Amino acid sequence: MKITFYGHSSFGIQIGDTHLIVDPFISGNEKSKEKIDIHELKADYILLTHAHQDHILDAEEIAKNTGAIIVSNFEIATHYENKGFEVHPMNHGGSWDFEFGKLKYVNAIHTSSFPDGSYGGQPGGFVIESEHKNIYIAGDTALTMDMKLIPMSTKLDLAILPVGDNFTMGIEDAIYASDFIECDKIIGCHYDTFGYIEIDHEEAKRKFYEKNKDLMLLDIGESIEL
Repeated sequence: MKITFYGHSSFGIQIGDTHLIVDPFISGNEKSKEKIDIHELKADYILLTHAHQDHILDAEEIAKNTGAIIVSNFEIATHYENKGFEVHPMNHGGSWDFEFGKLKYVNAIHTSSFPDGSYGGQPGGFVIESEHKNIYIAGDTALTMDMKLIPMSTKLDLAILPVGDNFTMGIEDAIYASDFIECDKIIGCHYDTFGYIEIDHEEAKRKFYEKNKDLMLLDIGESIEL
């Protein structure tokens, strides 16, 4: 499994020969748009955690370019289906076996509306159980006790958690979240894109290290292998 950071909360995940893109907000991100060309990205599936613009901006363009299937909650999936895109709708607690592995849609505490203000359903996160590695993509969320349910059914190898504070969990709550999900290997997201969510990288890493945890704050375009 290869995970590449595209900035903000956007990631590319390659599992075998299958390419997933999570929450593509690239062309409108000043930190990403000069480094990542959305027209060069490979995608078989686009996973959307909720409907806010900073998570869906490039979904349509990437889907047009690649023919990718958009996977999200029922309301978001229906929104794109009505525009002619191929979709796979899900809802909280539900899972589906795709060719890349089992995907489960799990709770998140946040808001969710499209840029025009229309209803985007309830936000969520994803748990991916592939043949060799399991990961949790939290999406935008507060710390929630529901996170404790995840390790009851899935042993995680990695989690992608928001750490920017103000709109989501901050560093301290992300540390609690890593305890709840019983996973000490964390990739941070939803930080530094704009003023409200700028963080001190060294301090954030130090706080995780002091709890015997590893926080990775990847450079845009940087990849890791699991």
